[in-house]
Amino acid sequence: MKRIGIIGAMDVEVEKLKADMKIEQIVKKANMEFCQGELKGKQAVVVKSGIGKVNAAVCTQILVDIFGVDAVINTGIAGSLNARIDIGDVVISTDVLHHDMDAVNFGYPLGQIPQMDVFSFQADEALAGKAKEVCERVNPEIKVFRGRVVSGDQFIADKAVKQRIVENFQGFCTEMEGAAIAQASYLNGVPFVIVRAISDKADDSATMDYPAFEKKAVEHSVRLIEGLMEVI
Repeated sequence: MKRIGIIGAMDVEVEKLKADMKIEQIVKKANMEFCQGELKGKQAVVVKSGIGKVNAAVCTQILVDIFGVDAVINTGIAGSLNARIDIGDVVISTDVLHHDMDAVNFGYPLGQIPQMDVFSFQADEALAGKAKEVCERVNPEIKVFRGRVVSGDQFIADKAVKQRIVENFQGFCTEMEGAAIAQASYLNGVPFVIVRAISDKADDSATMDYPAFEKKAVEHSVRLIEGLMEVI
């Protein structure tokens, strides 16, 4: 792969990656700063997209159109939807979908984007497989899972909402950007993988857990991404 796009939603998710890069140029587009250069010996573009699905989709399209990336890696943090997945653990996407897409009244299953030819967006198996291997090596103190990532424009901090998402979609974790990045990548024929470190349990304790565990979750993600860049 000639150039990898790496997206994080927040400064905390990309600042260490940018610090470790040899930045060759910074391009400003759509109120985002795209840092192009070398990371772990590979050409990369690291960018903070901003929070939410629209920001994430715009960011992905710019990476494709302006920088011609060969793959997209989305790094960040998420809430666990599975009792086996603890705070600090990592989920690597098998597939990704929008848990807040609802066109049921038009005959579509909950989560299905009308007139799309897929229900969920499949992560690139080679990228995801390497990500899992790398994570197990560089983060031996935590567990690593492959599973479905679900996205919506909401921070899940209610047990009943969490349970409804689990029952409808059997997701492993929930966050606010991955499905948009996955959809934009799919539409452009670009391989992708979504990587999420768990910062909270996406329930009534989420607002307390998130700030306490955000930093540790990000550290796990950064080690994974930098290790993955060395082997792709």
